[in-house]
Amino acid sequence: MTAVKASIEIAAPPARVWDVIMDPDHFGDWVTIHRRLGHVDDGELREGFRVDQTLCLHHANFKVHWSLAEVDAPRRAVWEGKGPAGSHARIVDVLAPLDGGDRTRFDYLNEYTNPGGFLGRMAGRLFVAGSAEREAAKSLARLKAYVER
Repeated sequence: MTAVKASIEIAAPPARVWDVIMDPDHFGDWVTIHRRLGHVDDGELREGFRVDQTLCLHHANFKVHWSLAEVDAPRRAVWEGKGPAGSHARIVDVLAPLDGGDRTRFDYLNEYTNPGGFLGRMAGRLFVAGSAEREAAKSLARLKAYVER
């Protein structure tokens, strides 16, 4: 399993950041590898809430079927995803108030396995992990700019 971690401080309260990161309609506003949404459950966020998303990495589109495994608004969310060829991912978003709640620290963790068994894991460590780290940092910078404007 490969893990990508990124953190950023945002000049907005956690509830404002939460409203953006947890709304599938805003994924395209900040997630750099987001391409489009498929199915999105109706209603309020809850454990089991499902979202289908098309992402793009290294010029290759792929679909991920996400399910919200844990939700503690506006502090913590855990998404579990199933991708192509048996790949899977787990994203943990943690928001912490700073400066009396006027600012937010956003800690992002993405743990994933690449498709293709052993060879896929080795190729992923060589080629995908660096890209994933760069894209996570760029996504958090886009989130900061979007929320702070």
